[in-house]
Amino acid sequence: MPTADELVGNTSGAAVTDCPVPSAKNEDFKGTIRIAWQAIPNADLIVKDKGLLEACLPNATIQWSQFNSGGDVIQAFGSNSLDIGLAGSSPAVRAASAPLNLPVKVIWIHDIIGDAESLVARGGDYKSIKDLAGKNIAVPFGSTSHFSLLSALHNAGMNETSVNLINLDPDKMSAAWTRGEIDAAWVWDPVLSKLKADGGAIVTSSAATAKTGSATYDMELATNAFIKANPKVMETWTAVENYAAGLISSKEADSAESISTILGNSVADVKKQFKGYTYPQAKDQSDIFHGQLPGIFKDTAEFLKTQGSLDKVSDDYSSVLYTDAIDQVAKQ
Repeated sequence: MPTADELVGNTSGAAVTDCPVPSAKNEDFKGTIRIAWQAIPNADLIVKDKGLLEACLPNATIQWSQFNSGGDVIQAFGSNSLDIGLAGSSPAVRAASAPLNLPVKVIWIHDIIGDAESLVARGGDYKSIKDLAGKNIAVPFGSTSHFSLLSALHNAGMNETSVNLINLDPDKMSAAWTRGEIDAAWVWDPVLSKLKADGGAIVTSSAATAKTGSATYDMELATNAFIKANPKVMETWTAVENYAAGLISSKEADSAESISTILGNSVADVKKQFKGYTYPQAKDQSDIFHGQLPGIFKDTAEFLKTQGSLDKVSDDYSSVLYTDAIDQVAKQ
């Protein structure tokens, strides 16, 4: 559920005044967009910090609400309190499958997750996840980290009963770590870096589980109703996110500064965090959406079903992907 940080517009005072993608500027839309964001170092935070969406939708009311995990975002979609929101690929698949069958579609890939989500353990000489048998491992349930953790256990011949899984939001992990209540955590930055700095060592990562067929992504979802009513707004949103994703490579320092403003860590830390992700732009995303993504979603669903998270695997997940806006932006 959303935190008390219910924010409208830009928060750092660094807002731009002109839309950075003039062809995408939309002055016709005068409604409200309810957006869920998470503390993950990707282009969404650049859009938020610089007020890019507000500049390109000058007559809209943009409501930014922070969430702790994709599982919370999916709950908010279920209660019809969001129009657009960031969630990982595992929560996205759950949302699109039985028993939830939520009326949402995936509209964008914020990042392909690599070493930025990892299993970090405190003390001890842990060389593999097998060495953590019987230990307390914290992870936000329903998140991509949860999916990667279950995959790693499965690949090691273990299951969720081989360890003591603790459902914990990232913002609560540092305190639990300090109190000795958890032995390990599978989490993303900036919390991951904090735990490493506090004596943690990496055991394995989402980059490793991706190599065994369990790739994960941070994605944006939107409700079917919002997409249908506002196709031009979807093009504007996509063009703005595509522009911001390009800034990470073309203006790394400036991008890191924007993100550090939101996350509260140093610019140097954000630059290091960038290396744990891949940030595809619209042209690559169009290929991914029309190519391997439906199959990846089905593979993810089949695994989640074995874990009891889904009732049924859909025959074709291409129907939950909205590609019109990505395809249009990719042509520009």
